[in-house]
Amino acid sequence: MSHEFEIDSNVSNESLRPPDFPWFGIDVGGTLVKLVYFEPLDLSKEEEFKEGDILRTIRHYLVGNTAYGDTGVRDVDLEIKSIRIGDRLGNLHFIRFPTNQMENFIDLCVKRKFYQLCFQVYATGGGAFKFESVVTENLNLHWVKCDELDMLIEGVEFLNKINNQNECYYFNIEAKKTLDKSPSNSINFDSVLSSSCTSESLSSSVSSSASGTSTDSDYTTCPLTKCNFIKQSYAFKNTYPYILVNIGSGVSVLLVKSENEYKRVSGSSIGGGTFLGLCCLLTGCNTYEEAIDLATKGDSTKVDKLVRDIYGGDYSKFSLPGDIVASSFGNMNVRERREQATREDLARATLQTILNNVGLIARDCAKNYKCERVMFVGTFLRLNGLSKHLLAYATNYWSKGTIKALFLEHEGYFGAIGCLKNFVNRTEMDEENV
Repeated sequence: MSHEFEIDSNVSNESLRPPDFPWFGIDVGGTLVKLVYFEPLDLSKEEEFKEGDILRTIRHYLVGNTAYGDTGVRDVDLEIKSIRIGDRLGNLHFIRFPTNQMENFIDLCVKRKFYQLCFQVYATGGGAFKFESVVTENLNLHWVKCDELDMLIEGVEFLNKINNQNECYYFNIEAKKTLDKSPSNSINFDSVLSSSCTSESLSSSVSSSASGTSTDSDYTTCPLTKCNFIKQSYAFKNTYPYILVNIGSGVSVLLVKSENEYKRVSGSSIGGGTFLGLCCLLTGCNTYEEAIDLATKGDSTKVDKLVRDIYGGDYSKFSLPGDIVASSFGNMNVRERREQATREDLARATLQTILNNVGLIARDCAKNYKCERVMFVGTFLRLNGLSKHLLAYATNYWSKGTIKALFLEHEGYFGAIGCLKNFVNRTEMDEENV
């Protein structure tokens, strides 16, 4: 992404000048740490001299690598190039690593002598409080704690401004002219996120390329396999009110009425952290990426008990199709079914259980507060096209097209972006946190 334009940072004339470099924003979540770094491109000779060896080392280390140790990753595809923030030209970089590596990250900073610097970092998330003493004691910096929901909303709004038409999108769901008849690609799904999936075509790609002819079986195809998901840009304006669903370790659901007015209306402890934790226990996987890969290849009907398992077909009195999940993991009390279930099946059923919960909460909140848009965000959706397709289809299906599911390119980084924005603007939070 490359954008050459200046951002209105909404800083009054009385605000302090933009701070010296380096510019960071950090969100220390329950599962992942998200770091946003602004790399200046317009340093003067005086600034380059003032920068010194340590700051130069920071810049070269962060920008010159795409991986840091065994678990740190710079999301190169998310980089926003040549933007102006705080009247400075630079590139915006997005870096993540597991929260359980936070102390190792601090040790790395010490080894690279970052402690010889004295600068500010605006931080959010529960870890901003948990790791405050360790950070300040070892790195000699001013650690400014920011409310995570404030930073989330500000980050969403700010990034939609600086990334303009490239940030927000939805899926236009169109029926396929031909369908895949391969049994290995069949999916049982006719309810809110309650499906089996053995289809590798529902991977992180935006639109499935599978094609063929449909079968006549009552329960061998899913509406998802009958659809193409075409990614469409969405102009983020006149959007209020909307429901914002943040899927992190847990789930927070917010009603957003304006950039400065929002409230938390619901939430759940069953979120991305639950998915990863259960997948590690059930499948022996070790990473989020591995868990999602397993889920993409699994078939949850080998794990879940469906309506047809109880009624022998549809429950017509209440218009419930036979392939709706009646009980998540309901078949696992039978030894034979446990023996048949693979690691992939268990991961898929776990994903379905999590998304079923999230989807129902989001739909109910949108109906209760008369919102036509639900925006799904959070690191859980990063590199997870399968879940986006499921959420998009379910939102459209169960609202009969009256509610639109929106997604953002920089899932998971909005808290860190909000911190960076406030750091550059140097708001009154400085005084509150001293």
